[in-house]
Amino acid sequence: MRARRAGRRGTPAPRPLASWVAVVAAASVLLTACTPGGVGPTPSGSMSGSIPGSMGSSTAGGAAAPMVSARIDAGLQLPWSTVFLPDGSAVISERDSALLKRVDGGRAGGGAAGGGQAGIIGQLPDVVPGGEGGLLGLALSPDFETDRYLYAYFTAAGDNRIARVRLEGSGGQWKLGATEVIFTGIPKASTHNGGRIRFGPDGYLYVGTGDSQRREQPQDKAALGGKILRITREGRPAPGNPFGDNPVYSLGHRNVQGLAWDGAGRLWASEFGPDVNDELNLIVPGGNYGWPEVTGAPHRSGFLDAKVVWPSTADSSPSGLEIVGGTAYLGALRGQRLWTVPLNGEFAGDPVSYFTGTFGRIRDVSLAPDGRLWLLSNNQNPDFVLILDLPG
Repeated sequence: MRARRAGRRGTPAPRPLASWVAVVAAASVLLTACTPGGVGPTPSGSMSGSIPGSMGSSTAGGAAAPMVSARIDAGLQLPWSTVFLPDGSAVISERDSALLKRVDGGRAGGGAAGGGQAGIIGQLPDVVPGGEGGLLGLALSPDFETDRYLYAYFTAAGDNRIARVRLEGSGGQWKLGATEVIFTGIPKASTHNGGRIRFGPDGYLYVGTGDSQRREQPQDKAALGGKILRITREGRPAPGNPFGDNPVYSLGHRNVQGLAWDGAGRLWASEFGPDVNDELNLIVPGGNYGWPEVTGAPHRSGFLDAKVVWPSTADSSPSGLEIVGGTAYLGALRGQRLWTVPLNGEFAGDPVSYFTGTFGRIRDVSLAPDGRLWLLSNNQNPDFVLILDLPG
C-alpha cells in the first residue's frame, strides 16, 4: 500500500519497505577535498535495494567518478538555470534579481578563469520574486541560430508564466531584445512553483510546474499546477498531447524540478517530496504520478511508481537533472551533493552521491557543449559554477 505524503515537515508517513529505496549510512564514508585540476571525490554512499525489477547496479564499486576541473567564482546570486549559446558561453538566470548573466566556459564575463563577475545581459521584465518564485528555468530555441529566442519561466504578479526574448548581438556582446509572453496562468505561491523548462527531441517545450500548495490541482486535468506541460514554441498545446487540446502531458506531480531525456528519447523528471520520498520518475504521456494521494513507489493501482525514491528529503531534494550516456546526474539542494543514477532502459539502478557537503546546495546540472557538466551552487553568498569532467 502506497504511503500518503506527509502534510508537514517532521511527520513522515509510514515506510512501505518492500518498495522504498533504503539509505546506506553516508557518514561512514568521508569525501576527499575536491580542487581544480582533476581531483576526484570519494563516493559518499549509495542507496541499496533499488526499485524491484531494476537492472541497474551501483556505480560505487566500479565506474570512475566525476572530477572537478574548474570552479568559476562569478559573483552569482541564487542562480537557477543554465543554457549554452552557440559560442560556448553560458546564460544563467538569477532567481531574485531577475538578471540574465553570461559566463564563458572557464571564464566569468570575459575575465580570468576562476574569478571575476559574470557579464550582465539584461533584466527580464515583470518578474516578481518571492519565496521560491522569481526568474527560474531557461531554454534555448532549437533554432536559435536563426530566431535568437531564449525562453524563460518566471513568477509574475499573479501567476507563473513563460516568455521568449530575443538575444541580440554576437561575439560575447549580448543584450535583451523584445520580450513576448507566450503562456500564462500557471499558479504561483511562496513555494512549489516548479519552473524547469526544456525543449524535447520532438521540438516542443516541456514545462515542469508545482502544485503551488493547492493540493486539488495535480489530479485535475484542467488545472496547470502539479503537471508536466507540453507546448509549442508559440505557447499552444502541442499536437498529440494525451488529453486533446490541453497542454497537460503528465499529472499527479508535487513540484517538478528537473527534466531530461535519455539516449532512446525517454523523458525523466526529478521531483520534490514533502518530508519523505523525493523521486526520479520516468514520464509517459498521460501518466499519473500520484500526488497528493500517494508518493514514492507503493504499487498502487492507477498511479505510476517512481523509479528511484529517496526516503529522506534531507539526503536529496533533487533539483536540476541531466542525462549523459547511461547515467542520470541530479543536483541535490537539502542533500548538498551530486547524485548519479545508472539507467538501463526503463529501469534505474542504485544512486551514488558525490561531493556531499563540499559545495553546498546544488540547484542545476547542465551538459556543456564540450562534454563537461556545469553545476550551480545556491545560498553560498555569492554562488559559483562548478565544472566537472565526466568519466570516459
